[in-house]
Amino acid sequence: MSSAEDSFPMLDLYQQEVETQCGALNEGLLELEKDSTEAEVIESIMRAAHSLKGAARIVGIKTVGDVAHVLEDILTHASEGKISISADDVDVLLRAADFFVTSGQQSAEQMAAWIESTQHTAEDLIVDIKAIEHSDAAPAKTPPVEKEEEPTKAEPLHLADASMLDLFKTEAEEQLTKLSNGLVALEDTPNNLELIEPLMRAAHSLKGAARIVGLTPAVDVAHAMEDVLVAAQEGKVSLEPESIDVLLKATDWLSQISQVAEDELASWVEKHADEVDLFQKDLRAIEKGKPIAKKQNQAPPVEAPIEKKDSDTSASKDSSDDAAPASQSKEKSASASQASDSVVRVSAENLNRLMGLAAETLVETRRLEPFRDSLLKLKETQTDLNQRIDVAQRALEALNLDPTTAAELEFVRIASRANLNAIREQIDSFDGFSREHTLLSDRLYREVLDSRMRPFRDGVVGFPRLVRDIGRSLGKKIAFNVEGKDTPVDRDILEKLDSPLNHILRNACDHGLETPEERIAKGKEPTAHLRLGARHSAGMLVVEIKDDGRGIDAERVRKKILERELCSADMVENLSEEETLEFLFLPGFFTAKEVTQISGRGVGLDVVQTMMQEIGGKVRVSSEVDHGTQFTIEVPITRSVVRALILEIDGEPYAFPLNRIVRTLQLTSEDIRIVENRQYFSMDGVNVGLVSAHSALGLSGNASTLSNELTVVVVNDRNNFYGVEIGQLIGESDLVVRPLDPRLGKVPGISAASLTEDGHPLLIIDIEDLVQSIDKLLSGGSMVQSERRDASTSGVRRKRVLVVDDSITVRETERQLLQNAGYDVEVAVDGADGWNAVRLGDFDLVVSDIDMPRLNGFEFVKKIRSDNRLGRTPVVIVSYKDREEDRMKGLDAGADFYLTKSAFQDDTFIEAVEELIGDAHDAS
Repeated sequence: MSSAEDSFPMLDLYQQEVETQCGALNEGLLELEKDSTEAEVIESIMRAAHSLKGAARIVGIKTVGDVAHVLEDILTHASEGKISISADDVDVLLRAADFFVTSGQQSAEQMAAWIESTQHTAEDLIVDIKAIEHSDAAPAKTPPVEKEEEPTKAEPLHLADASMLDLFKTEAEEQLTKLSNGLVALEDTPNNLELIEPLMRAAHSLKGAARIVGLTPAVDVAHAMEDVLVAAQEGKVSLEPESIDVLLKATDWLSQISQVAEDELASWVEKHADEVDLFQKDLRAIEKGKPIAKKQNQAPPVEAPIEKKDSDTSASKDSSDDAAPASQSKEKSASASQASDSVVRVSAENLNRLMGLAAETLVETRRLEPFRDSLLKLKETQTDLNQRIDVAQRALEALNLDPTTAAELEFVRIASRANLNAIREQIDSFDGFSREHTLLSDRLYREVLDSRMRPFRDGVVGFPRLVRDIGRSLGKKIAFNVEGKDTPVDRDILEKLDSPLNHILRNACDHGLETPEERIAKGKEPTAHLRLGARHSAGMLVVEIKDDGRGIDAERVRKKILERELCSADMVENLSEEETLEFLFLPGFFTAKEVTQISGRGVGLDVVQTMMQEIGGKVRVSSEVDHGTQFTIEVPITRSVVRALILEIDGEPYAFPLNRIVRTLQLTSEDIRIVENRQYFSMDGVNVGLVSAHSALGLSGNASTLSNELTVVVVNDRNNFYGVEIGQLIGESDLVVRPLDPRLGKVPGISAASLTEDGHPLLIIDIEDLVQSIDKLLSGGSMVQSERRDASTSGVRRKRVLVVDDSITVRETERQLLQNAGYDVEVAVDGADGWNAVRLGDFDLVVSDIDMPRLNGFEFVKKIRSDNRLGRTPVVIVSYKDREEDRMKGLDAGADFYLTKSAFQDDTFIEAVEELIGDAHDAS
């Protein structure tokens, strides 16, 4: 035992006692604040103080023992009716309870230093508690505001216990989230006592926590907030929207001070001292039912809190205090405290390691099965041996063996049967162990998977406040509703969704929804409706943001496209509405007529698009003028685990993600039709192309010959169905996704790897890549190389260009321009498809877009430049992005030319191509 543990024996028992008795103290004191004459409550508090006094003295913590002793004396007098405990007195007693809690959080090594550093705190508490006996006690329910007519002037900051600052910040996160969300809810029903009660407790807890660390300005603001809420609870005041505004701004201020680093606190408090006075004056006026001075209701100037999220975008950085409350950056992490169960913070790396170990445990459990098989074989062998011994014994008995030999033979027979019984018992025991171990490892695996999941509500906890504040600042009435709050989402995905949803909601509030007057003029109800919903669909998380506002005018978007010369007039005229609205996701493309602090700051929806590409998701928008707009976001529920169908291709296991499988079919040769050397079958009246998985994945060797029975997996992209012939179906499984070695690069048709339940490795199919390969096979793309070799023998060949763009309109435009100039053109629908094509083909030039799913243009060009064979292939980037920084980024990546898509309107594009590779035809 260490010397520190010797100094404070049984400290662990003391800590347990503190936790138990302080819980009773806090609960009892809050009840006492409501009714100071409740004898049973006083009795329970007195017993708790007595127990604490005894525990502290046993351990040797004299300061705690002395404070608990004085507390017990006061409560004894109160139980005898000699004194009455007022609301202000309860504040003092709660300070004592907080002091006890702090003592229970010290380790044996920290305790001596803590006792010394808090000696003055204990002395002050004893003086304050003793003063209760001699004070003129106020009635139990009298708000403490009566003592403070003028705001307390800020004094130089002296932290009482800086070591507790981290605990204070954690407490502040939880209580400020309750305050922020509760105040927003209270605005709709200002006289709802059930809502006011938890808000009062939150303010009270904040006050106590701030007092422990000596953060006096926070104590003053929280105290004033508590007094207002007490007055509202007693029906003395009604909290109007203007009052809620002040309380919310005070909440923001408390959030900011709780996030300031310890070494910056003193200067921050000095700089913001006037704000404490302003908040106190406003809150005192509210408490007394007086009007708030207009200049004071405009929120004191408050700096944004120190930003700790590295994924934030300028979409949220430029917002004002009204539109972006300071507490929002912390609300997401604090929201976990709203759950009924306790929450601890674990790093993602630790969770990933734990998941790997759980998966290995599951695999090792499956390996127990062969041992059982060995035992069964042993039992069969022993049974056969017993039978042979019986036969031999019967045969030898006819020979009249001597007694000794007969006895030995009987012993062998009995021993053999005993061995057989022992083997049976071992098998039964092993079966029980194996079954229990399998269940336990499976539970462990699933619990670890679930540990990465959080309810959707945790990621959107700050949005009701955001929408409320923006609506009030713009004079709009907005009814905001969140659906699917309990939908489970991977915590990494949830965090990544914060910025895109924030941006879309801001745009909806600012541009999408009308003012009450505008809505009435259109025949709508004055209150606008904004809905945020989350649900699971086909293994994906679908998030919808829908409003009933003015909608997006597609014609206005088309005019903007022409103004910026992003497309020719003919191309714009042929754009569908869906393609037109896709332009909203281009950098800097926005239709707002003015720039505001809420939205329209020159940062368009490309922020949303970029975030979606990072997490393997997609976003689309639909709109109807005067009926509203809907953004639909689809992202994986988790990036760590995939539910997959395990199947066999050429004798090896592969995994198809279930969310991309439409159907599995058993076909016969009679179901297959062949047209122009392409195989088709009919499904629900639709012709579906059929290709073997062997061919689609480009596997070496010969594919198995077609039998009369075919097992087919049907997959799809947005518009078409594709049939993939496989060997056989094995089953479904949850697979832990393991990335491929980066040195392999992008493997065609493969996205990741995993392990089967019996420990065998398998590859997870990249459905997007597979679909592109199938499409090429069905369209004859697989014959390109042989056709080109034939053409090259004739002495003249056409130069080949690969066009890579995810927009079909742009692809076809570039294809036509190049073909009209005489070039042989092949297309790819995104960066990953382009990378596969450029490696398998032989191209004289590559033309690429920038913003593409799976692999963007910058990374695509870098891959080409880093490849030994392809490194000198000329590359042209053609993009809507016309900013200088994008142009430089493209050239730095290795592009030879960077053109904007306005180059289609003249000869700029073809001239750049000819400058790089010359005329379309070369004579050999």
